[in-house]
Amino acid sequence: MPGLAGIVSKRFLPESNRTVEVMVKCMMHRPFYRAGVSADQNLGLQCGWVCEAGSFADCLPVWNERRDVCLFFSGEEFAEQAELDRLRATGHDFDGRNASYLVHWYEEEGLSFLEKLNGGFSGVILDLREGKVVLFNDRFGLGRMHFHENEDGFYFSSEAKSLLKVLPELRQLDLRSVGEYFSCACILQNRTLFSGIALLPPGSAWTFRPRQPAEKQLYFRVEQWEQQPILGEAEYYARLKEIWPQILSRYLRGPQRVALSLTGGVDSRLILAWARHPTGDLPCYTFGGPYRECADVKISREVARICSQPHQTIQVDGEFISEYPRLAEQTVYLSDGSVELTAAIDLYIQQKARAIAPARVTGTNGGEILRSLVAFKPMRLRADLFAGEFRHYIEAAAETYAGELIGRRLSFTAFKQAPWFMCSKFIVERSEVTLRMPYFDNELVSLVYQAPPTSRDDNALSLRLIAEGCPGLRHLGTDRGIALGRVSGVGQARRLVEEFMFKAEYAYDYGMPQWLAKADHAFASLHLERLFLGRHKFYHFRVWFRDQLAQYLQDILLSRRARARSYLEGRILEKMVKGHVNGRANYTLEIHRVLALELLQRQLIEQG
Repeated sequence: MPGLAGIVSKRFLPESNRTVEVMVKCMMHRPFYRAGVSADQNLGLQCGWVCEAGSFADCLPVWNERRDVCLFFSGEEFAEQAELDRLRATGHDFDGRNASYLVHWYEEEGLSFLEKLNGGFSGVILDLREGKVVLFNDRFGLGRMHFHENEDGFYFSSEAKSLLKVLPELRQLDLRSVGEYFSCACILQNRTLFSGIALLPPGSAWTFRPRQPAEKQLYFRVEQWEQQPILGEAEYYARLKEIWPQILSRYLRGPQRVALSLTGGVDSRLILAWARHPTGDLPCYTFGGPYRECADVKISREVARICSQPHQTIQVDGEFISEYPRLAEQTVYLSDGSVELTAAIDLYIQQKARAIAPARVTGTNGGEILRSLVAFKPMRLRADLFAGEFRHYIEAAAETYAGELIGRRLSFTAFKQAPWFMCSKFIVERSEVTLRMPYFDNELVSLVYQAPPTSRDDNALSLRLIAEGCPGLRHLGTDRGIALGRVSGVGQARRLVEEFMFKAEYAYDYGMPQWLAKADHAFASLHLERLFLGRHKFYHFRVWFRDQLAQYLQDILLSRRARARSYLEGRILEKMVKGHVNGRANYTLEIHRVLALELLQRQLIEQG
């Protein structure tokens, strides 16, 4: 994934430049990446970068005119045109399509400029005037930055594997984090899977000066938004309608060609309804599966037609199954093992999406922001799968999660769920495309904190805004049968059917209870899955693990070293895998997580 890596040294280390070059090389995953390394011995900074060719950050390092301030940046920033005009008026020369203006913004306003930055990013400032180095990230923590500090200095990287490569003593798992991964499919509280490696908290600006301890400050605190007054529904909607097209204009422009990832739901439709692109100028695509045309594909095609934009389907088929072993290993490697292995399919489809456009605009996290939807929670796995002394880490994970959930639900989804749970999936996707997410826009999230409680109960305001942005979409239902306005008896019946099929597909796939798995096995010759699968989802790992991927699972998970992991009961793992592949049980969830940890052990711990 594009990112930054480096060292702020406490003492002169002649090998530091070579060390950073090794760290950067670990991040060079794709042929369309560019990279470089720069250093300043006086302040002890060695910094390397990886970026996509032609992207917002493809201009590093960025110096001011007097060459006494330098910026390294990863990600994107979506500034208002007025800010760029103001900087030009003060005599600065820069290209507004890339990150070159940011160094001048800092030059004019100092670290207070961070409070105005809008986007997902991380960065390093080398300030020779004040003799300091500043490491920073965005307020949501989407620009993930790992770090480790020892007697030699402060090591940082967008990818943990860079630190593991040059600091082999860190190649050991933190059992508390492993427990959280099994329970929650992520690691909580800005920790990582590795002992001694942590994540920079969201909204950080950490300052380093020679022979002084680091100043670890936050430039943004969520209380700044939580303390805003609540608006009435009419005032809130009027403000939302005013800023939404302005927000979208930021995310639909830029140095790279843009396409919209469209689904049958509300959030991506809301983007297209207000995207003021010329006819045929905004490519749209949807992901489809192997069994039938799912609801997403059918509805998205119609949404694109009504909005006069081209649409195509990216198909998940037998090629994905045959490529799964490679994709699974790459997914674990790219994410440093912090993502559930369903993300292998995200890697596959983003490789296809890049051929359409290198930048992907997505409605991801629309519901999480607008309606404060919580997307993850502790899951009950088969308890005897885990070694007795390890089980208390599973229990502790649920307690930690419950403590973090206390407070404003929006604060949890934006500032905890996003960097801890969602970000790992974003990392996999960003290895292939530039990911643009309008629902994380600062102006929008700040406004949502002022929303009346009733606006977060359902999709009513979003549906109303869609209808006003594109009247042709007013009565087109979503994949769950949701539409604006009064619903007729036929419409209500259709919605109930769609809702039933949605839940039935989940029950027949990922969430199939064990009693149903046994019954399904008894009627295996009828292939009942064909009645349910593919109507809403385009991937079906329960069936794939049982059939096409059964041999791969057994080769990996029934091996001697997999069964000997200290946190697992090898006998139960063997029983679980065999029960799943013969169709008598459903352990899809457990298999995803055990397989991911096993691939992590092999690639990042044992192979280094």
